[in-house]
Amino acid sequence: MANKRVVIKIGSSSLTEQDGSLSLNKLQEHTSAIAALMKQGEEVILISSGAISAGFRDLGYSSRPVTVSGKQAAAAVGQGLLIEAYAEAFKTYGIVSAQLLVTRDVFVHHQQFTNVYQTINELLKRSVIPIINENDSVAIEELTFGDNDMLSALISGLVNADYLIMITDINGLYSENPTDNPDAIRYNQLEHVSDDLISQTSQKSSSKVGTGGMKSKLLAAQTALSLGVHAFVGVGQGENKFIDILNGSGDGTYIGNHQTRHVRKEKQWIAFHSNVKGQIVIDQGAKEALLNKGKSLLPAGIVSVIGEFNLNDVVEILFQENVIAKGKVNYSASEIDQIKGMRSLNAMHMTNQQKSEVIHRDHLVLTLQGV
Repeated sequence: MANKRVVIKIGSSSLTEQDGSLSLNKLQEHTSAIAALMKQGEEVILISSGAISAGFRDLGYSSRPVTVSGKQAAAAVGQGLLIEAYAEAFKTYGIVSAQLLVTRDVFVHHQQFTNVYQTINELLKRSVIPIINENDSVAIEELTFGDNDMLSALISGLVNADYLIMITDINGLYSENPTDNPDAIRYNQLEHVSDDLISQTSQKSSSKVGTGGMKSKLLAAQTALSLGVHAFVGVGQGENKFIDILNGSGDGTYIGNHQTRHVRKEKQWIAFHSNVKGQIVIDQGAKEALLNKGKSLLPAGIVSVIGEFNLNDVVEILFQENVIAKGKVNYSASEIDQIKGMRSLNAMHMTNQQKSEVIHRDHLVLTLQGV
């Protein structure tokens, strides 16, 4: 069996003591299990919470801070302490660790998005474990991932991971909150995550130190699946817990099916991270070509253009006021307005362009509405 690439997300509740402070014993237990996984040849990327928990005591707080400034200050102190604890723990197994701090805008900018991908790949190639966290000390609300669950899902897609493992304090996903209803049914396997399931799931975290909750896990799993990554949500103990999870005997919920396929990095950026600069309205024929025939968008199928945008900007594609796709354009808005409805050869001659497609299939993603 080929070696797997695995993203492991460890939440605050699985890293802290009851008083909210960082538990070195729990951290070392996770580290030993990751080392066992790496020993059998798997590549591991770690998304770890815990910076605030590691830092608030040194700031003089008696408990975990609740204000934004308090959390950011605690994260600024704690991030170094957290990564130092991991580095020392991994060193005992002969494993080098590396720290990556990211913010949401790193994913928005295409070159930075690519740089993160290349850095992680280089570290993995050299058997180094990347430890990734959101840069909480400088992040602003408009440019955050929401929590590390979503960060872990987006990273798992970026690196084309085989599995996203989210370790939490509840052994899987339930039909209801098992704390409130002991008869709640646990889902051992979910082939997909529906919007209905997400809407009926509480966002409330069972932990005082976590920012997520089961809704957050479901949203992350849904995103991971859309990027071609299988997911697991649950608990584990001992050195072999991650090995057991990959072998299918983990204590939690497995999410995904045989149809789960990886999505190319370029299409991930277009779908999840790019800023939309305008819209293109298309006709019935172009809609059929895009949705059912896997074709590129040609000038002939374009009805109108909305907004101002330039070459290589990302736009939405509309049919009857519904967004059916997004893509990166080979022409500016003014050029598309000139050539709409034309045959490709005539359009290329008029604009002196070398590309027959307004949006090539390789730079186009279908939206949920369009599927």
